[in-house]
Amino acid sequence: MNISNIDHIGIRVTEKKAALDFYKILGFQLEQEVDFDAVIIMKNKSGVEINLINNGKDISNGKNILMDVPEKHPGFTHVAFGVESVLHVMEVLEKNNIPISQGPVTFGRDGHVSIFIRDPDRNTIELRGRVEDESKIPGLTFYDPKG
Repeated sequence: MNISNIDHIGIRVTEKKAALDFYKILGFQLEQEVDFDAVIIMKNKSGVEINLINNGKDISNGKNILMDVPEKHPGFTHVAFGVESVLHVMEVLEKNNIPISQGPVTFGRDGHVSIFIRDPDRNTIELRGRVEDESKIPGLTFYDPKG
């Protein structure tokens, strides 16, 4: 078997409009609403595809079961999207009142800088850039896995 790429990312959501509005800010556009399922297909200009699965129920009192509780449950904890400019991302997030849950952080010698945010359902999203002068990124710290 040879897996060549990630085809799409499925993200379960509880409220369609809030999810659509949020992911549009991140550059995704509505491609299709599947009429026989609760799936909303979105793509960005680079061809990255996400599928919003609009049948979620908030049974965890506003917490992400994989990230916000002391017990560590198995599952995908976050998705990381590559970005061209962390500085531009910070401006877009601020303009749209999207709080940064962690970051900007560096991981050391690999040259990556990441910002972590949460979508309306508290799914964790990492926005990661590489080609940028780290000295120009305000508030940059070394990554702390404890948040």
